[in-house]
Amino acid sequence: MKRIFQLLFLFFCLTSQAQNLKIIQKPIDYSKDRMKLSLDYMKEHHNLTQKTPNITPKIIVLHYTAGGTIESNFRYFNNLYLENQRATLKKQSSLNVSAHFLIDRDGTVYQLVDPELFARHTIGLNYCAIGVENIGSKFQPLTDKQVEANAELVKYLAKKYPIEYLIGHSEYGVFRNSKLWKETDSKYFTGKEDPGSAFMKKVRMKLTDLKLKSQP
Repeated sequence: MKRIFQLLFLFFCLTSQAQNLKIIQKPIDYSKDRMKLSLDYMKEHHNLTQKTPNITPKIIVLHYTAGGTIESNFRYFNNLYLENQRATLKKQSSLNVSAHFLIDRDGTVYQLVDPELFARHTIGLNYCAIGVENIGSKFQPLTDKQVEANAELVKYLAKKYPIEYLIGHSEYGVFRNSKLWKETDSKYFTGKEDPGSAFMKKVRMKLTDLKLKSQP
């Protein structure tokens, strides 16, 4: 009987920690080849030599996918190599972009990559940033349910990791002259507008108690 109460207590604690958040595991193929390309990227662009592509998350970066569905974006991120059309990025590395989490328009959260593993999503900050993609675009504004889901996910991650910053992809440039910025090619930078200032404002309003910073 005592064992049953212990298990029930543990279940209650885990449920309380996640609050209303349910994370569906939908892992992309983090193969040996992806690991090698990730390690190569970390060395060439972040000047970090490691045996495994592990990161210590300090930043959460929110993005939008610029369209598509959960399945189409999953298939895209699951590709090992970057498509030829993205010439600027492919010139820097053939490793495909990806994200740790993908959030559907109804607020459903999918985990694609372990938050402690490297994913290519934000220039200069990949080595310490968790990437969260949202299904939507400039012409398909992100939903209130996505606002709620992003806020709950940030709360959950902030309890697990030493998160100090929450930014939108469009805001990452403010880190360029900080100690956190690690990009060996000073010319490698692309302008972004996702996920939008209105969306970031709504998410941040739900997270004021966390006191996460938006700039270094």
